[in-house]
Amino acid sequence: MSGMTSSGTVREWHSGDGWGVIDSPETPGGCWAHFSAVLVAGYRSLEAAQEVELVFEVAEQDGFPFVALEVWPSGQMPVRTPRKLGGPAYTSSLRHIRVKES
Repeated sequence: MSGMTSSGTVREWHSGDGWGVIDSPETPGGCWAHFSAVLVAGYRSLEAAQEVELVFEVAEQDGFPFVALEVWPSGQMPVRTPRKLGGPAYTSSLRHIRVKES
């Protein structure tokens, strides 16, 4: 993952909507973060005032000048879960059936 790294503090987190804003010296104006960038086990969420580590890039999102690529709680290792390929969106229950000609 390319990007710049920093330590920061969660300014706000909207669990119901799955996004929040992180402040750090390297991200003046705030860094927008989506729940999919949160690297924790289980439910991907953060708390306001939580200290975090982040990888970010310069890219405007919802009025914020930076976007988080990865975020995890300070003092913890990031938990990367492998993406599962397949699943209901990628599978089919259709089967090839040979029909006898009469």
